[in-house]
Amino acid sequence: MSSAAKRLAFPFPAIVGQEEMRQALLISAVDPGIGGVLVFGDRGTGKSTTIRALAALLPEQQVILGCPYGCDPATPQGLCPVCEPADPAHGHEHLKPKVAKVPVPVVDLPLGVTEDRVVGALNLERALTHGEKAFEPGLLARANRGFLYIDEVNLLEDHIVDLLLDVAASGENLVEREGLSVRHPARFVLIGSGNPEEGELRPQLLDRFGLSVEVTTPEDLDTRIEVVRRRDNFERDPAAFCEVWAKDSDKLRRRLLSARKKLKGVEVSEAAYRRAATLCVSLGTDGLRGELTLVRAARALAALEGKAAVSDDHLRRIAPSALRHRLRRDPLDEAGSGVRVERALGEVFAA
Repeated sequence: MSSAAKRLAFPFPAIVGQEEMRQALLISAVDPGIGGVLVFGDRGTGKSTTIRALAALLPEQQVILGCPYGCDPATPQGLCPVCEPADPAHGHEHLKPKVAKVPVPVVDLPLGVTEDRVVGALNLERALTHGEKAFEPGLLARANRGFLYIDEVNLLEDHIVDLLLDVAASGENLVEREGLSVRHPARFVLIGSGNPEEGELRPQLLDRFGLSVEVTTPEDLDTRIEVVRRRDNFERDPAAFCEVWAKDSDKLRRRLLSARKKLKGVEVSEAAYRRAATLCVSLGTDGLRGELTLVRAARALAALEGKAAVSDDHLRRIAPSALRHRLRRDPLDEAGSGVRVERALGEVFAA
C-alpha cells in the first residue's frame, strides 16, 4: 500500500457487502455502551479496513487540552485527576479548561503486548534523569472515549484478557505499582477480530462483547469484482477516491450524529420487551445480558433509521448479532448458532 493510502482511511460507505458487520459497527458508534463488537471470519474480508473506516467517519470530539486521557469537558463527572476542578473551599481558583477538537482515537492492542504497556507504568526516563515518580499512561489511556482494536483477539494472552475484562466492566484503570497509585477513566468501545479456525475465545471475554458478527468471503462474482475494483482505485489515488465518496461519508456522518441525539427518546414498548425476553428464554441464554443488549441495540438501530420506537423488524434484524455468541453448545443440535437464532426468531415472531 502506498504511503498516501496509509494516511487516508478507506471510506465507510464505499465498503461493499458485509452488511451485518457494518450495521453492528454503526450501532456501536450510536450507543458505545452496548459493549463493543466481535468480528469473526475469513482473512482478507475487510475486517480491519471497516473498523478503521468507521473511526474516520466519526466527527472530531472535544477534549480538555493537554489531558493525557482525552477527558470530555462537557461531562465533569468522571474526570481524571489531572482535570478535576480545584476545590474552592481550599482557596483554589477554578479555571475553565481550554479545549481542543481531536479525531476519535483508534488504538491497536497488539498480541504479545506487556501489561505495563496496556495499563501504564512508571516513567523511567523522568525517574532516572529527574528523580521524579511520574506515571507514563498506557494504551488504555489513549483509547479512552475511542476504540480499542484487537486483531486476532482469540490469541490474546489470558492475563491481558483478565485485565481488559476488569477495566471494561468498571470503565476505570487503576494502577498501583512502584509507589504509584493512579486511577483514570478508560471507557472505550472494544472491537475484536479474528479467525475462529486459529483458536477459540474464552467464554468470559466472548460474553463481554455486545455484538458478534460473522464475515465470509463473498461468493458472488460481481461482488468480488466490485470489491477489488474499489480497493484498487483507492490504492492508486486515495485522495481522489475519498473525494468521490465525500458526500456519502458526510451524509452518513450526519445520520450518526442525529441518531445519537434521538437515542434517548426512542420508545421501547412493553410488547418489544416481551418479545426480547421470550426470544432469550426460547434460546436458553444465560443471565440477562443477552436481552439487555438486544433491546439497546434495537433502540440504536431505530435511532439510526430515524424511527421513534423499536419495532419487531428492528429486533429481528439485530437478534443474530446480539445473541449468537451467547448460546450454550447443544450436543443434540449440531446446527450453528446463527441457524438456531434464526429458527427461534421464526417461532417467536410467528406466535
